[in-house]
Amino acid sequence: MLSACGNEADGETSGSEAEAPESLTVTTFNEFGYEELFEEYEELTGIRIEHNKVDTAENARDALRNSLGAGTGASDIEAVEVDWLVEFMQYSDRFEDLSDPEVEGRWLDWKYQDAVDEDGRLIGYGTDVGPQALCYRADLFEEAGLPTDREEVAELLDGDWENYFEVGREFVANSEAAWYSGSDNIWQGMINQVEVPYETEDGEIIADTNPEVKDRYDALVTASVDDGLSAGLSQWSGDWTDAFQRDGFATMLCPGWMLGVIEGNADGVEGWDIADVFPGGGGNWGGSYLTVPSQGENVEAAKELAAWLTAPEQQIKAFEAIGAFPSTVEALESEEVQSATDEFFNDAPVGEILANRAEAVEIQPLKGPNYLLINVAIQDALNRVDVDGVDDAESSWEKFVDDVEAMR
Repeated sequence: MLSACGNEADGETSGSEAEAPESLTVTTFNEFGYEELFEEYEELTGIRIEHNKVDTAENARDALRNSLGAGTGASDIEAVEVDWLVEFMQYSDRFEDLSDPEVEGRWLDWKYQDAVDEDGRLIGYGTDVGPQALCYRADLFEEAGLPTDREEVAELLDGDWENYFEVGREFVANSEAAWYSGSDNIWQGMINQVEVPYETEDGEIIADTNPEVKDRYDALVTASVDDGLSAGLSQWSGDWTDAFQRDGFATMLCPGWMLGVIEGNADGVEGWDIADVFPGGGGNWGGSYLTVPSQGENVEAAKELAAWLTAPEQQIKAFEAIGAFPSTVEALESEEVQSATDEFFNDAPVGEILANRAEAVEIQPLKGPNYLLINVAIQDALNRVDVDGVDDAESSWEKFVDDVEAMR
């Protein structure tokens, strides 16, 4: 749609030589922790910030697609989620190049590189990241005869996914609870460790023929259904939310932003802790960028605001406000992050743990323009077996193959 509609950005802006604008528009989604930062920036500069907070990332994505296609309607700054960043990289000429010597080396390498287009243009300033640790119910571990100290748990679960599943088999043999909530949660961790999962760099869809994808699918279905490790819950469903209050499962993959989700759903439940470990090594799940569409009238001022919002000092403030985990090296090494603890998770040193997990990330999967659609399709395939029980593993895989074929 975007290639067929709208005017090509000519790179000219009315703000590059002009006085500071009276206001700037910023579109985000969910929670970025920017409310107090906007007030601070208004006091510093006298520029009013008009904040458009969209209810879901999907709705924000659709609105930005429409604005770019029409050549008008985008905010001065648009937040973009990492899983659909690649879609907009196809139209990177419609975004400003944010490269600047003053921000070189600011971010983790893999966070920075994900936003660089094939011409070397930086189209997004990194906001948060989602380095993954492992959250667990220490009380349920104790009842099942497993160690509960977070360092001992890290040692127990250090290894590959098969080790994680093997410990899970031991747990469910001695507990009424499941090992994890459902296959879709575990899949996010497994697939984010595959370098080229669904599409090649030249755009070929390989999701249904890639043995790394099929092997992980088979292993996960076997563990979830045949071995009974899954609670059979679809993430974000009402039953999934309720399970936090009824000892539904013992472990959960934990990117930084998931800590608040668990604490909110498990309010009043004691026993949650977090270990500095992740099956298969490191992994990242989530995170976003701030982009500056070239169609805006205040491009230079928008660049300045985007750079300020993603500076280490502001990332620390967003972390302290809502737990948005920083992507800048300086913020990760700061005393504020390194010393951060979480009372709900047994006073765990969550800042230090998540900073370690961020450093452990070695692979960021290549995400083509169909990544989101394909990932939803394979999670649907897993849920047909694990949650709904309407298909066996092979028949559900064949339906996934049909879904992928329709995308070609």
